[in-house]
Amino acid sequence: MTAAAVPPQNLDAEESVLGAMMVSEAAIDPVVLDVRLAGEDFYRERHRFIYAAIRDLYERSEPVDALTVTEMLTSRGQLDDAGGKELVGSLASTVPAPGNARHYAQIVKKNALLRRLLAAAHSIQQSVHEREGDPRELVEQAERLLYSVAHDDSSSDFRNLAEILIEEIDRLEAQSKHGDALTGTPSGFARLDQLTGGFQPGNLIVIAARPSMGKSALVCNIAENVATKANLPVAFFSLEMSETELAHRFIASQARISADRLRKGQLRRNEWNKVVKVCNHLEQAPLWIDDSSDLSMLELRAKARRLQSANGQLGVIILDYIQLLRAEDSRIGRVEQVGQMSRGLKILARELKVPVIALSQLSRSPEQRTDKKPILSDLRESGSIEQDADLVAFIYRDEYYTKEKTERPGEADLIIAKHRNGPIGDVPLAFMEQYPAFHDLSRETAQPSREDDGSWDEAV
Repeated sequence: MTAAAVPPQNLDAEESVLGAMMVSEAAIDPVVLDVRLAGEDFYRERHRFIYAAIRDLYERSEPVDALTVTEMLTSRGQLDDAGGKELVGSLASTVPAPGNARHYAQIVKKNALLRRLLAAAHSIQQSVHEREGDPRELVEQAERLLYSVAHDDSSSDFRNLAEILIEEIDRLEAQSKHGDALTGTPSGFARLDQLTGGFQPGNLIVIAARPSMGKSALVCNIAENVATKANLPVAFFSLEMSETELAHRFIASQARISADRLRKGQLRRNEWNKVVKVCNHLEQAPLWIDDSSDLSMLELRAKARRLQSANGQLGVIILDYIQLLRAEDSRIGRVEQVGQMSRGLKILARELKVPVIALSQLSRSPEQRTDKKPILSDLRESGSIEQDADLVAFIYRDEYYTKEKTERPGEADLIIAKHRNGPIGDVPLAFMEQYPAFHDLSRETAQPSREDDGSWDEAV
């Protein structure tokens, strides 16, 4: 094999990091906890055996040196595979400087990353040569492979339950000390956050309703709250409204002025001052909008990966709405197409460890019943959305079905119909026709005055 054909590796660094860990106990923590060196990061197989023995001794709180490592390998029948007693001893006796263990480990880690990148490139090249799919699919597969290489530390594998329990107990203890009931991304709606504990990473949240119930208004408010109050990055895919329409909604909601008069430019001087102030505030918000009207699931996933790679962990991904995604395979039925889309969104949520909120249209079934409130079966025409979703919520407004005066004018219910991780219930919301915003009635909120001057009265 020629030198050019040898994958990236540094055997001296591998030997040095192993030797340092056997010579100095202080060298182990930086390698295991800081660099997070894994057995598969070693190029030479015998080094993987030795590292596994060191890790096991360390996790058992037993002494780590050439003798104990040799004994561990012997008990496992791996001493010969690891190079024998003499090799293990030589690693401990020839390490250049045990205090540089972290640096040696970083060299090993970098070479391992290069090898994974090389393997991904070969896999991509082979897929292209053999034409294993449509070009768009191959591009998405390539991006997924490269993303997994870049985020190799977050890749999933079998984990012992004990490790998971230790992490979870530590998290719960810290949460208890801070008195914070939120474990996920806050929606900004008190009652909803009480029920959900915040939107959880890896969860698919579906908000469904009949047309004109206010789905877009609600997720716009959630996007505002996450980006401006929690200061977490938001990816907003709007297949229905343009970026300009969304900007108008955000400004009107934040400035608490009439959206209609904002669009027409019919604002008073004091209202323009509000608009300028709100725009300056929104400019700082980590809120990204994609209003591509012709977007496929593959393209959405690729864009979300790129955004997270460039801007750090996303707080939430919002899609308005599922049924407007372009199907990749036009030969299959619509129900199966939508089912593939919902599964794709769930996979994306798990992959990026971010909550995904997807809006969905409901069937006409509620309108054919005496009780118009939607139920889970109304989603059946939407593929496997109900099965894929961790949380399903319906927006329901009495005013939609009757012109008569209702007991709760201007209000809506967010009906939590399915919650895989907690309770279900209703969240009362005030919906302002003039102002494109929902307001949580479970706490004090600002309410618009009856005067049409853009001013608001504070609720007491």
